[in-house]
Amino acid sequence: MIPEHVRLGGVVLAAGLAVYGLVRYRYYGGWRRLDLLVVLLLAAGLAGVSVVPQVGEVFVRLLGLENRGFALLAASNLLLFGLFLYALGAARSASRFGGSMVSALAVREYRERYLGEPPEDGKEEGSPGSLGKLLVIIPAYNEQEGLRAVLGRVPETVAGYRTRTVVVVDGATDGTEAVALERGVPVATHVTNRGQGDALRTGFEIARLEGADVAVNLDADGQYLPEEIERLVAPIAEGEADFMLGSRFLGYYEEAGSLRHAGVVFFSRLVSLLAGVRITDCTNGLRAIRGSELGKLNLREDRFNATELLLEAVRCGLRIREVPVTMLRRAEGKSKKPERLAYPLGVLRVIVQTWLR
Repeated sequence: MIPEHVRLGGVVLAAGLAVYGLVRYRYYGGWRRLDLLVVLLLAAGLAGVSVVPQVGEVFVRLLGLENRGFALLAASNLLLFGLFLYALGAARSASRFGGSMVSALAVREYRERYLGEPPEDGKEEGSPGSLGKLLVIIPAYNEQEGLRAVLGRVPETVAGYRTRTVVVVDGATDGTEAVALERGVPVATHVTNRGQGDALRTGFEIARLEGADVAVNLDADGQYLPEEIERLVAPIAEGEADFMLGSRFLGYYEEAGSLRHAGVVFFSRLVSLLAGVRITDCTNGLRAIRGSELGKLNLREDRFNATELLLEAVRCGLRIREVPVTMLRRAEGKSKKPERLAYPLGVLRVIVQTWLR
């Protein structure tokens, strides 16, 4: 038997937990309904066990155990595991909030530095008959060696659009920002490293701010050829597609036959199965997106973002096409991708989580 004072203490603790949850949700803000529901369920469970200890018999029968104490212990472990997953989700939410703050600061500084006061419609005003605008977004984290060569090869006009390049310096600690500024290329600077996903979100927000007709993603490491951008932009300019993705497997892949090759093929087939669209290269970093479609994409990942972007494009009904491109080995610097199993596990997590939204 449970002593009366232990039961009373359990009920008081449960009531205090419930009151805390209600007050925190109602008056202080920052909590979701799910947060409140978790606290109330914990409070109800604690109160139930305190008032009616025989509730443990349910777990005895459910788990096939002979001892009520062992049954409650097993149930507690399951509860702790659930709380761990919940805490992990809350931590990811906090990280997304931090990324949004870093991105907002970078966009605000960019606007003040390069655009001045925006026009009333939030877009730059072009003169009649002027070319449309294509914004080339280059996320860069400690890529001073490769960035200089990449910037020098971006064409001034592509498929009838005038080209403007912006480098999103993602918390770099080397001369990446200085290289861009030396070339006269605008930069948006993250005060801390957030990952390519957050860097692209900053670039997309700048593309919307500038009223870009097309946004192109290009890596700073020199693995993709800026001369091939027109292959991706032309179908968008001609109204045939909204999202163009480069494919190393339709073009030329310098590391063909490697373990990475096999991994990308596997994930591409998985994405094709889940999305219902045939994709041969789901992690390719050379892509073009119609500017008017950027606001539809619900992008949350700070890393392993290529598959999220592709699956979001499918969810939003964008017309997707692949074209052959070249992918070379990295010429300078060190890859920023996680080593060993961290990268494939990260890609798999993003695929599953994005598909389940």
